[in-house]
Amino acid sequence: MTTSQTSARFGTAATNSSAARPLRLFLGLDAAVTAGNGLIYLIAAGPVGDLLDMNAGLLRGIGVFLTVYGVLVGVLAAQQVPSAAATKIVIEANLLWAVASVATALFGWFDPNTIGTVWILMQAAVVGGFAGLQISGLRKLTN
Repeated sequence: MTTSQTSARFGTAATNSSAARPLRLFLGLDAAVTAGNGLIYLIAAGPVGDLLDMNAGLLRGIGVFLTVYGVLVGVLAAQQVPSAAATKIVIEANLLWAVASVATALFGWFDPNTIGTVWILMQAAVVGGFAGLQISGLRKLTN
């Protein structure tokens, strides 16, 4: 391999790595917020359920899901260059969560109080925001 071939090869890797930084940041923030929220639901399901007027058992189940999901997104964020396919799955899951959360609030599923409804809509906005940022980061990486 010539010097120019070696430079080109490693230059591409360095470029991909630097292009991946925003995506890794957005995935990492998503992972931290999601896993943190999940742990709160697991540890404090009773008080949180009382505050939101939601079933503590339901919150524990959501907490398990969010904690595992957050850890998996964190593993993806830790990659030097996250997989585009795995990132697309995260984006789609986030968009689905945001839409389902809005539907939950609009249709009054799980019968939360006003604080619970506002909380659900705030989560939808945050998760939808993460999806938008991740789409942006993925585009920068793949273009």
